[in-house]
Amino acid sequence: MDTTELYNLSPALQLMIMGMIVAIGPLVWVWLKSRHAPTAKRLKVLTLVTLFLTFDLVVFGAFTRLTDSGLGCPDWPGCYGHASPVGAQLHIDAAQTAMPTGPVTHPKAWVEMIHRYLATGVGVLILTLAVIAWRERRKRSPGDAGPTLRPAETVRGSELNELEMNQSNISPWWPSFTLLWVCLQGAFGALTVTMKLFPAIVTMHLLGGMVLLALLKVQSVRYAIAQGELSPLPLQGATRLFIVATFALLWLQIALGGWVSTNYAVLACTDFPACQNSMWPAMNFSEGFTLWRELGAGLNGENISFQALTAIHYVHRLSAYLVFAAMIGLAVKLYKIQALRNAARWLLGLAVLQAATGLGNVLLGWPLAAAVMHTGGAAALVMVLTGIVCVSRSAKQTVSASKFSSSRLFA
Repeated sequence: MDTTELYNLSPALQLMIMGMIVAIGPLVWVWLKSRHAPTAKRLKVLTLVTLFLTFDLVVFGAFTRLTDSGLGCPDWPGCYGHASPVGAQLHIDAAQTAMPTGPVTHPKAWVEMIHRYLATGVGVLILTLAVIAWRERRKRSPGDAGPTLRPAETVRGSELNELEMNQSNISPWWPSFTLLWVCLQGAFGALTVTMKLFPAIVTMHLLGGMVLLALLKVQSVRYAIAQGELSPLPLQGATRLFIVATFALLWLQIALGGWVSTNYAVLACTDFPACQNSMWPAMNFSEGFTLWRELGAGLNGENISFQALTAIHYVHRLSAYLVFAAMIGLAVKLYKIQALRNAARWLLGLAVLQAATGLGNVLLGWPLAAAVMHTGGAAALVMVLTGIVCVSRSAKQTVSASKFSSSRLFA
């Protein structure tokens, strides 16, 4: 295993084909469902399907990490230079014989490669979104004879403003940036393997997946606005500030949670609310939050100390108290707004789920189901709060909150 090339691009073409196979089912379904619909509708449906599969990818990525399958194939993008573990069977057999409980086994190799297939499929879907958006941009460009809006002189003022707003929400730049981001995310995926689960890289890979979810959620909201299903909801400055602050706290907490998981610090505290029978256990913050170091390494090249792992865990726990309180307070505040009542329910439910799964990880010894659900809950919170941020931005025209159904925010 030590002589395996870290990068072997020979199976790249086969992996691209696998990605197209993964993507073809969703693409055919979207085409059948909305082939006669306006472009905004088709883009919205395809974006939602891509968002759903990206959520699955993030959750499956957590499963890959938590089952120690991240090095199930120690090279990239294939498995020992093959497109699947079937071709790499002899190499995997040798590695598994040498280390039966090591990082390379047949089940772990399949988990890792399925994750890569799904990631490639998501990349194909995002590429399709970008292509469709740019084609629509060309149709709406000056001098194009394709389907266009009515001439401005035949459209009354408020109607024209609405049409211009709707057009502005069909932008090719959002899917194009998302395409660039998914390529960057793929690069971090490669580094995760080739740098042997380097904690900072793995944490950034997790954050990159969450950013990808947020980008797709932004686009789905914009397409809903373009269709007239949603309109920007003006809120008081204090309320919008509360939303943005809670959103920022969520990202901080996800980063801290990723740092806990990638350093395997979950079991540094196995009691609650105390940690190691103390409300302030012995901790080494400088070592715990030295970001650029190898997995398991501490200061001066020695193994990371238990006090450092405790510091990583306990900072995440203390931050969780603040984030949970902010989400509960925001949910209560948003519930008073008719258009955001459904969003408030989602926010409250997911906050409680995160608290429950976080406690389950500590008190039940980090069970796989609770750990995967904890990552899934964080991903769902990113989507919910991104939707709230998008729909509550400042609007050019005042819109009555009672006009809109709150369920449409998550349609």
